[in-house]
Amino acid sequence: MRRLTNRAVPASLICPNRHAIPRSAFLTSLTHAGCQSPGTNFRAGWRLASSNSHTQTALFFPGQGVQRVGMTSAWLDAFPRTCTPFLEEVDHILKVPLSRIIAEGPNSTLTATENAQPAIMATSIMILRVLEADFGFKTPERVDFTLGHSLGEFAALVTAQHIRYQDALRMLRRRAEVVARCSREAAKSEGSGYGMVALVCEPNHLASLIETINEFLGYSSHGAHEDSSYHVPPIEQVRVANINSKNQLVLSGNIERINTLLVQLRQFGGHDPRAVRLSTDSPFHSPIMAPAAKIMREILDDTAISFPGLFPCISNISSRPFESVADLKDLLARQCVETVRWWDSIKYLDQDVGVRRWIGIGPGKVGRNLVGKEVGMRGRDDVRGGGVWGISDPREIDEMLKGLEETEGLP
Repeated sequence: MRRLTNRAVPASLICPNRHAIPRSAFLTSLTHAGCQSPGTNFRAGWRLASSNSHTQTALFFPGQGVQRVGMTSAWLDAFPRTCTPFLEEVDHILKVPLSRIIAEGPNSTLTATENAQPAIMATSIMILRVLEADFGFKTPERVDFTLGHSLGEFAALVTAQHIRYQDALRMLRRRAEVVARCSREAAKSEGSGYGMVALVCEPNHLASLIETINEFLGYSSHGAHEDSSYHVPPIEQVRVANINSKNQLVLSGNIERINTLLVQLRQFGGHDPRAVRLSTDSPFHSPIMAPAAKIMREILDDTAISFPGLFPCISNISSRPFESVADLKDLLARQCVETVRWWDSIKYLDQDVGVRRWIGIGPGKVGRNLVGKEVGMRGRDDVRGGGVWGISDPREIDEMLKGLEETEGLP
């Protein structure tokens, strides 16, 4: 049996033809899905595709595992007037010295789920605020869609103005606290370790691999959210947590049971994926997190949700835009226990909608590399009239702004 490597990897990743549809057709499809008419349901910021000069742009945010001590330092040094009060506000909202934890660590404290998740989101939104305040980046005019990987979905919802920043930060901190508690209780009750394992396979084997995994685990291919699974012992609650790309998925749950599953896949399932243990001891996006989903529903019922937003925000669970306030609340709560369909979300925007420009905002390079690989970017090459940029350091801003100007209006 091939053993899992011990190398730490961010929890969100190891690292075609496009048929663009006009915005008017996109809005019509949402109307048929149960939304109000575009004239009443979408703000002016949702530009219709009446002008052929605009190149569709998506803003995306990273998930768990990209945090690092000192990730705000370069931004504080370069843009103190914007970043200092922003981070002070973070500490005030959470009643926790999170800015100091980010700046000084130790790493073990920052990596704790209840600190890492709000730290990543806050840093991502801070970078966007720098773009807006110090570079005149007009988000409503520049961006057509937004999305975020796992916890990054909170930053996306804030950017689309569905949820206020302060509310999202408190919500994420509370969710992270419950997630951490669920992980501790599962480990204590079963006396074994929990976490996540990434599987990398050949691109044309992914669908078969997922089907085989679900068969071995006793789930139908569409039954990952069935309530009955929440009542089995935590040790049996292994799930496909993320589908990140055409050749990579992530399993979440009890590590011993995941290892047993890998043996079955290799001996009886005809699959031999490369397996890498991710740097987390929390089984995100699995039924073990059912208490977090319950808490999220309670919090969301007491949280002001604006709909529509400035532009569509893509759900991790449906891989399509949120369609209503009720839809947003339901899908955001379910994200705690269901599969993050990141690859489907990228394919939807790339192939169905025709997004050509992708801007990653937040710590780390994982998101940029993953999106770039999926939409055809290699290095700094353009994506058929567009591009993929990642902003995690102030030195990367000029290249992104220049790239946006050079690709505006290209087919």
